[in-house]
Amino acid sequence: MSAALASAITLIPAYLLGSMPWGLWIGLLRGVDVRRQGSGNLGATNVYRLLGPGLGITVLILDAAKGALAVLWGLHGPAAAAFPGGAAWAAIASGITAILGHMLSVFARFRGGRGVATTIGVFLALAPGAMGLGLGAFVLAFAFTRRVSVGSLALAVVFPIGVLVTMRAGLDRTRLFVLALVAALLIIVRHIPNIRRLARGQERELNLRGKGTATPRKES
Repeated sequence: MSAALASAITLIPAYLLGSMPWGLWIGLLRGVDVRRQGSGNLGATNVYRLLGPGLGITVLILDAAKGALAVLWGLHGPAAAAFPGGAAWAAIASGITAILGHMLSVFARFRGGRGVATTIGVFLALAPGAMGLGLGAFVLAFAFTRRVSVGSLALAVVFPIGVLVTMRAGLDRTRLFVLALVAALLIIVRHIPNIRRLARGQERELNLRGKGTATPRKES
């Protein structure tokens, strides 16, 4: 099998898996187009606000699961051995491809979420210790601010460092650290509107008690 064919067999399914817009699909099943309500984002936080904790957490789990499954596809798929660099690179490449798929979903006209949940799934599969530290940072930041965006940015800063702290020096750690930096940068870029609202003191807190009122999209 050629390297080009192996790459296509590995990465196209990973992208399609990452592209599955669970927030959009679940919202539509409930009669709500999340692209036109709340923040307009397709991720779990907007679904949580619009449709309640149950569906919000469901979307979070599904978005994380597709990241983990993409990694497993890269690692154990039929083209893993023929992928340039071998199965380890196939897993890493599938992970970042799934994250990009989530952010730029072919099923939602190349719109998507901010990539946090899918990144969590990818790194729980690749480097669970590092992501554990990232999740700890998320919980602490969210507990103090009640803002998911602050927790997400804390996670993005901490989990690449977690790769260095939890893994032995070597090629695998270097590969995963580079991937973590890329994923963290993508998360931060996708949160630029949130960062601007935080600077203006306009970023909304997350009401943990239940569903809010679905309102037309106003946030940039």
